Parts: sequence; C-alpha cells; structure tokens
Amino acid sequence: MTSALYQVHAFEDLVIGQRESLMRTVMERDISLFADLSGDANPIHLCDRYAAGTKFGQRIAHGMLTASLVSALLGTRLPGPGAVYLSQTLNFLAPVKIGDVVVARVEVVELVPERRRARLFCECLVDGKAVLEGEAWVALPRAVAKG
Repeated sequence: MTSALYQVHAFEDLVIGQRESLMRTVMERDISLFADLSGDANPIHLCDRYAAGTKFGQRIAHGMLTASLVSALLGTRLPGPGAVYLSQTLNFLAPVKIGDVVVARVEVVELVPERRRARLFCECLVDGKAVLEGEAWVALPRAVAKG
C-alpha cells in the first residue's frame, strides 16, 4: 500500500534480498540535538578541546545517532509503517565525524512466515567503508484487504 508519504509493506510484500537505503550528512547540530535528547553529554561528542586529545583527534557523532538512521529506514521505508522493531544487534566499526555523509542500508535476509517476522541486515557506510553493521528483527502486519 502506498500513502502520500510512505510505502507500507505487509509481510506478504517482502522478499529475500529486498533493500532500501537513505543518506544523511551528520552536522554539528545533529550531534548537539542528539546529546540533548539522549542525555549523552560525553565530551568526545561535544567538546573540541577534549576530543582533540582522544584517539580520534576530533569530535565524533554518537554511535546511537548513526544507528538511529537504521531505525528511520525500518520505520519509514523497509518494512515501513506498521512494522514493530523487536531487536537489534550493532557493531560499531569506525567513528562518524561532523560532515560525514552516512549511507544507511537494510536488506531482508530471512522471512519467518508462521510468525510474520523478518530479519534484516543493517549497515551504515561513510565513503564506502562500513562504520556500523548488525541485524534487526521486525514483526509485520497482515496485508490490508483492498476493496
């Protein structure tokens, strides 16, 4: 089903290998807002002077800010509205810095018809290099009867 804003996928619409992605440039404002919202005021995210003394040499985005792009994909694109996020594994592979363009991608890798569940491989890339990867399980609604 398609609405004005979202593609809504029922379990029956999914196939192994189906993919979706989004791209987002991480800005200083994003990091500040995420810190305010989450309460994570670690100076590696917010203080240039502190961050300069770390192994990264500069401020980095919260790992969960990057992971939130996966959540955005699952909730709005694949599977989309109606999907219920059940679990997520995450491996943080490299830092995301202010100004980095992050490409988040999800791919359907397993379908469990009797439970209406899907497992998706999830990754985020910067300049083609993986900065985050993991997998998510979602429960999906039944197809809406047309008529």
